[in-house]
Amino acid sequence: MATYVLIPGADGRAWYWHRLVPELRGRGHEVVAVDLPQDNSAGLSEYADSVVRAIGDHRDLVLVAQSLAGFTAPLVCERVAVDQLILVNAMVPAYGETAGQWWDNTGQAAARAAYAVQEGRAPDAEFDVLVDFFHDVPPEVTDEAMAQSESGPSEALFTQPWPQREWPKVPTRFLQGREDRFFPLEFQRRIVKERLGITVEELPGGHLVALSRPSELADLICRR
Repeated sequence: MATYVLIPGADGRAWYWHRLVPELRGRGHEVVAVDLPQDNSAGLSEYADSVVRAIGDHRDLVLVAQSLAGFTAPLVCERVAVDQLILVNAMVPAYGETAGQWWDNTGQAAARAAYAVQEGRAPDAEFDVLVDFFHDVPPEVTDEAMAQSESGPSEALFTQPWPQREWPKVPTRFLQGREDRFFPLEFQRRIVKERLGITVEELPGGHLVALSRPSELADLICRR
């Protein structure tokens, strides 16, 4: 039995994982879903602090980090003993790079536009949360998400250089949705290979795969 520590992306709320939590518990595991700071001055250290506090005395830890949490989870690995780190549709940082610089450094915009063309959508369309994020999420879950109060990452998080010179010495896996319109699969294959030297593990679903495909995600997460 493992304790899965679920770190949400830019939204920052544990709610993001609410469909995955029962799937993991039903497979016999403990789960800690983390709420991240809703404080515009909170930076990388404060985000990592919030995860460490949520972990408390739990052991046999597997960190699961969604999207922007790719900047936070490796920092947690330097503070507590972690058995495994699983990145899901995540941003992979480089030493000295800010989350704000990551987009241009990786070529995310061009990759997103190229994938839009591949799907028959306009390559220059502005970001639309329903089109880019919720396109494969069940309507009732989307409605629940849209009804919640606004939340999001702090500005400070995007301006602080990522401080680790090396990736933590923790076994790392990278899971990627095939239909992710925001971070397309082939884009992620390239970034993950360049920066981590590992192979992406595919599963069906878009960027918010914990909301759209919780059972499939749980199956892949538990395949250790």
